[in-house]
Amino acid sequence: MQNELFQASNEPIRLTRWQPSDWPVAAGWGGAIAEFLSSQAGLALWRAIEARINAGAVIYPPTPFRALELTPLDQVRVVILGQDPYHGAGQAQGLAFSVASGVKVPPSLRNIFKEIGRETGDMAIPSLKNGSLVRWAEQGVLLLNTCLTVEDGLPASHAKLGWEGLTDAFITLVAEHNKNVIFMLWGAHAQAKQALIQTPQILANKSRVNEHLVLCANHPSPLSAMRPPAPFIGCGHFGLANAFLIKQGLPSINW
Repeated sequence: MQNELFQASNEPIRLTRWQPSDWPVAAGWGGAIAEFLSSQAGLALWRAIEARINAGAVIYPPTPFRALELTPLDQVRVVILGQDPYHGAGQAQGLAFSVASGVKVPPSLRNIFKEIGRETGDMAIPSLKNGSLVRWAEQGVLLLNTCLTVEDGLPASHAKLGWEGLTDAFITLVAEHNKNVIFMLWGAHAQAKQALIQTPQILANKSRVNEHLVLCANHPSPLSAMRPPAPFIGCGHFGLANAFLIKQGLPSINW
Protein backbone atom coordinates (compact mmCIF):
# COMPACT_ATOMS: atom_id res chain seq x y z
CA MET A 1 0.00 0.00 0.00
CA GLN A 2 1.20 3.48 -0.81
CA ASN A 3 2.64 5.21 2.25
CA GLU A 4 0.62 8.23 3.36
CA LEU A 5 3.61 10.55 2.98
CA PHE A 6 5.34 9.11 -0.10
CA GLN A 7 4.39 8.22 -3.63
CA ALA A 8 5.41 4.91 -5.16
CA SER A 9 8.49 6.69 -6.56
CA ASN A 10 9.46 7.47 -2.94
CA GLU A 11 9.06 11.19 -3.59
CA PRO A 12 7.53 13.15 -0.69
CA ILE A 13 3.92 14.22 -1.25
CA ARG A 14 3.68 16.76 1.59
CA LEU A 15 5.42 20.00 2.47
CA THR A 16 7.74 19.37 5.41
CA ARG A 17 9.34 22.79 5.84
CA TRP A 18 9.24 26.35 4.51
CA GLN A 19 12.31 26.43 2.29
CA PRO A 20 11.65 28.30 -1.02
CA SER A 21 15.30 27.89 -2.02
CA ASP A 22 14.55 24.17 -2.36
CA TRP A 23 11.66 24.83 -4.77
CA PRO A 24 13.28 25.28 -8.22
CA VAL A 25 11.76 27.67 -10.75
CA ALA A 26 12.44 28.24 -14.43
CA ALA A 27 13.76 31.45 -15.94
CA GLY A 28 11.75 34.63 -15.52
CA TRP A 29 9.99 34.02 -12.20
CA GLY A 30 12.78 34.57 -9.69
CA GLY A 31 12.51 38.36 -9.43
CA ALA A 32 8.81 38.38 -8.57
CA ILE A 33 9.31 35.59 -6.04
CA ALA A 34 12.26 37.28 -4.33
CA GLU A 35 10.40 40.59 -4.11
CA PHE A 36 7.34 38.97 -2.56
CA LEU A 37 9.20 36.75 -0.10
CA SER A 38 11.12 39.74 1.28
CA SER A 39 7.93 41.80 1.70
CA GLN A 40 5.84 41.99 4.86
CA ALA A 41 3.18 39.84 3.17
CA GLY A 42 5.76 37.23 2.22
CA LEU A 43 7.22 37.13 5.72
CA ALA A 44 3.74 36.78 7.19
CA LEU A 45 3.01 33.86 4.84
CA TRP A 46 6.27 32.19 5.85
CA ARG A 47 5.43 32.49 9.55
CA ALA A 48 1.87 31.23 9.03
CA ILE A 49 2.86 28.13 7.07
CA GLU A 50 5.79 27.32 9.31
CA ALA A 51 3.48 27.57 12.33
CA ARG A 52 1.03 25.12 10.75
CA ILE A 53 3.85 22.66 9.92
CA ASN A 54 5.15 22.89 13.49
CA ALA A 55 1.61 22.25 14.73
CA GLY A 56 1.56 18.98 12.82
CA ALA A 57 -0.58 20.03 9.86
CA VAL A 58 -0.22 17.94 6.71
CA ILE A 59 0.25 20.41 3.87
CA TYR A 60 0.27 19.80 0.11
CA PRO A 61 2.03 19.92 -2.34
CA PRO A 62 5.70 19.30 -1.43
CA THR A 63 6.91 21.88 -3.97
CA PRO A 64 4.49 24.82 -4.23
CA PHE A 65 6.33 26.37 -7.21
CA ARG A 66 6.10 23.29 -9.48
CA ALA A 67 4.11 25.14 -12.19
CA LEU A 68 6.89 27.74 -12.34
CA GLU A 69 9.54 25.03 -12.51
CA LEU A 70 8.04 23.42 -15.62
CA THR A 71 6.99 26.54 -17.57
CA PRO A 72 9.48 29.41 -18.05
CA LEU A 73 7.97 32.88 -18.26
CA ASP A 74 9.07 33.41 -21.88
CA GLN A 75 7.37 30.16 -22.93
CA VAL A 76 3.93 30.82 -21.40
CA ARG A 77 1.32 30.61 -24.17
CA VAL A 78 -1.74 29.63 -22.13
CA VAL A 79 -2.67 30.37 -18.52
CA ILE A 80 -5.21 28.15 -16.77
CA LEU A 81 -6.14 29.38 -13.29
CA GLY A 82 -7.21 27.11 -10.48
CA GLN A 83 -8.08 28.03 -6.91
CA ASP A 84 -6.02 25.87 -4.55
CA PRO A 85 -4.33 22.44 -4.68
CA TYR A 86 -6.18 19.17 -4.21
CA HIS A 87 -6.42 18.33 -0.52
CA GLY A 88 -6.15 14.52 -0.62
CA ALA A 89 -2.99 12.51 0.04
CA GLY A 90 -0.96 11.98 -3.12
CA GLN A 91 -3.16 14.17 -5.33
CA ALA A 92 -1.54 17.61 -5.52
CA GLN A 93 1.56 18.04 -7.65
CA GLY A 94 1.71 21.82 -7.80
CA LEU A 95 -0.17 22.17 -11.09
CA ALA A 96 -3.74 23.46 -11.28
CA PHE A 97 -6.30 20.69 -11.98
CA SER A 98 -3.51 18.10 -12.36
CA VAL A 99 -2.93 15.02 -10.20
CA ALA A 100 0.08 12.75 -9.98
CA SER A 101 0.21 9.76 -12.33
CA GLY A 102 -1.68 6.79 -10.93
CA VAL A 103 -4.05 8.91 -8.85
CA LYS A 104 -7.77 8.69 -9.64
CA VAL A 105 -8.80 11.51 -11.98
CA PRO A 106 -10.92 14.05 -10.03
CA PRO A 107 -14.37 15.10 -11.33
CA SER A 108 -13.32 18.56 -12.57
CA LEU A 109 -10.44 17.09 -14.55
CA ARG A 110 -12.73 14.40 -15.96
CA ASN A 111 -14.95 17.19 -17.30
CA ILE A 112 -11.91 18.92 -18.78
CA PHE A 113 -11.01 15.70 -20.60
CA LYS A 114 -14.65 15.31 -21.63
CA GLU A 115 -14.67 18.76 -23.22
CA ILE A 116 -11.40 18.10 -25.06
CA GLY A 117 -12.83 14.83 -26.36
CA ARG A 118 -16.00 16.61 -27.47
CA GLU A 119 -14.01 19.27 -29.34
CA THR A 120 -11.51 16.95 -30.97
CA GLY A 121 -13.78 13.98 -31.60
CA ASP A 122 -11.27 11.76 -29.80
CA MET A 123 -13.52 9.80 -27.49
CA ALA A 124 -10.55 8.08 -25.86
CA ILE A 125 -9.65 11.34 -24.08
CA PRO A 126 -12.60 11.41 -21.63
CA SER A 127 -11.56 7.97 -20.37
CA LEU A 128 -7.90 8.89 -19.74
CA LYS A 129 -6.69 7.36 -16.50
CA ASN A 130 -3.54 9.50 -16.29
CA GLY A 131 -4.48 12.84 -14.74
CA SER A 132 -0.98 14.34 -14.82
CA LEU A 133 -0.92 17.54 -16.91
CA VAL A 134 2.86 17.83 -16.92
CA ARG A 135 2.67 17.35 -20.69
CA TRP A 136 0.68 20.61 -20.93
CA ALA A 137 3.07 22.52 -18.68
CA GLU A 138 5.99 21.46 -20.86
CA GLN A 139 4.21 22.96 -23.90
CA GLY A 140 3.83 26.40 -22.31
CA VAL A 141 0.56 26.00 -20.39
CA LEU A 142 0.95 27.70 -17.00
CA LEU A 143 -1.25 25.70 -14.63
CA LEU A 144 -1.42 28.21 -11.80
CA ASN A 145 -3.43 27.90 -8.61
CA THR A 146 -4.09 31.28 -7.01
CA CYS A 147 -3.30 29.72 -3.61
CA LEU A 148 -0.29 27.40 -3.64
CA THR A 149 -0.77 25.26 -0.51
CA VAL A 150 -3.61 23.52 1.30
CA GLU A 151 -4.05 21.29 4.35
CA ASP A 152 -5.11 17.68 4.19
CA GLY A 153 -8.89 17.39 3.93
CA LEU A 154 -9.43 21.14 4.27
CA PRO A 155 -10.12 22.87 0.93
CA ALA A 156 -9.26 26.60 0.83
CA SER A 157 -7.60 26.29 4.25
CA HIS A 158 -4.70 28.53 3.13
CA ALA A 159 -6.76 30.91 1.00
CA LYS A 160 -6.31 33.81 3.43
CA LEU A 161 -2.61 33.35 4.23
CA GLY A 162 -1.29 35.65 1.50
CA TRP A 163 -0.40 33.48 -1.51
CA GLU A 164 -2.69 35.58 -3.72
CA GLY A 165 -0.31 38.54 -3.51
CA LEU A 166 2.34 36.45 -5.24
CA THR A 167 0.14 34.65 -7.74
CA ASP A 168 -1.53 37.95 -8.73
CA ALA A 169 1.98 39.22 -9.45
CA PHE A 170 2.61 36.19 -11.69
CA ILE A 171 -0.59 36.85 -13.68
CA THR A 172 0.31 40.52 -14.14
CA LEU A 173 3.87 39.60 -15.11
CA VAL A 174 2.67 37.24 -17.85
CA ALA A 175 0.18 39.82 -19.15
CA GLU A 176 2.81 42.57 -19.29
CA HIS A 177 5.80 40.52 -20.43
CA ASN A 178 4.33 38.12 -23.01
CA LYS A 179 2.29 38.62 -26.15
CA ASN A 180 -0.53 36.52 -27.58
CA VAL A 181 -1.35 34.66 -24.37
CA ILE A 182 -4.63 32.80 -23.89
CA PHE A 183 -6.10 33.14 -20.40
CA MET A 184 -8.68 30.46 -19.58
CA LEU A 185 -10.76 31.71 -16.67
CA TRP A 186 -13.21 29.09 -15.41
CA GLY A 187 -15.57 30.13 -12.64
CA ALA A 188 -16.06 33.33 -10.70
CA HIS A 189 -12.82 33.02 -8.72
CA ALA A 190 -10.66 32.90 -11.85
CA GLN A 191 -12.73 35.50 -13.68
CA ALA A 192 -12.12 37.97 -10.86
CA LYS A 193 -8.51 38.12 -12.10
CA GLN A 194 -9.40 39.77 -15.43
CA ALA A 195 -8.39 43.18 -14.13
CA LEU A 196 -4.83 41.88 -13.69
CA ILE A 197 -4.67 40.89 -17.34
CA GLN A 198 -5.75 44.31 -18.59
CA THR A 199 -3.72 46.44 -16.19
CA PRO A 200 -3.46 50.25 -16.64
CA GLN A 201 0.06 49.81 -18.00
CA ILE A 202 -1.24 47.59 -20.79
CA LEU A 203 -4.36 49.64 -21.44
CA ALA A 204 -2.21 52.74 -21.91
CA ASN A 205 -0.71 50.97 -24.92
CA LYS A 206 -3.90 49.95 -26.69
CA SER A 207 -2.14 47.79 -29.23
CA ARG A 208 -1.17 45.44 -26.38
CA VAL A 209 -4.66 44.81 -25.03
CA ASN A 210 -5.95 42.89 -28.01
CA GLU A 211 -2.94 40.58 -28.19
CA HIS A 212 -4.29 38.44 -25.37
CA LEU A 213 -7.31 36.16 -25.64
CA VAL A 214 -9.44 35.86 -22.50
CA LEU A 215 -11.82 32.88 -22.46
CA CYS A 216 -14.44 32.65 -19.69
CA ALA A 217 -16.80 29.83 -18.72
CA ASN A 218 -18.20 28.15 -15.65
CA HIS A 219 -15.87 26.06 -13.51
CA PRO A 220 -15.55 22.45 -14.76
CA SER A 221 -16.82 21.11 -11.44
CA PRO A 222 -19.85 18.81 -11.85
CA LEU A 223 -21.83 21.39 -9.85
CA SER A 224 -21.42 24.05 -12.53
CA ALA A 225 -20.03 22.52 -15.72
CA MET A 226 -23.46 22.32 -17.41
CA ARG A 227 -25.04 25.36 -15.79
CA PRO A 228 -26.02 28.45 -17.81
CA PRO A 229 -25.22 31.11 -18.83
CA ALA A 230 -21.70 29.90 -19.70
CA PRO A 231 -21.50 26.11 -19.28
CA PHE A 232 -18.02 24.64 -19.37
CA ILE A 233 -19.13 21.63 -21.40
CA GLY A 234 -19.49 23.06 -24.88
CA CYS A 235 -17.28 26.11 -24.28
CA GLY A 236 -14.87 25.19 -27.09
CA HIS A 237 -11.93 26.78 -25.28
CA PHE A 238 -9.29 24.28 -26.33
CA GLY A 239 -10.04 24.63 -30.02
CA LEU A 240 -10.32 28.41 -29.73
CA ALA A 241 -6.93 28.53 -28.02
CA ASN A 242 -5.25 26.54 -30.77
CA ALA A 243 -6.92 28.57 -33.51
CA PHE A 244 -5.62 31.75 -31.85
CA LEU A 245 -2.08 30.36 -31.57
CA ILE A 246 -2.05 29.21 -35.19
CA LYS A 247 -3.30 32.63 -36.34
CA GLN A 248 -0.31 34.18 -34.55
CA GLY A 249 2.06 31.77 -36.29
CA LEU A 250 2.64 29.79 -33.08
CA PRO A 251 2.46 26.01 -32.56
CA SER A 252 -0.81 24.64 -31.24
CA ILE A 253 -1.09 22.78 -27.95
CA ASN A 254 -1.35 19.00 -28.01
CA TRP A 255 -4.13 18.67 -25.45
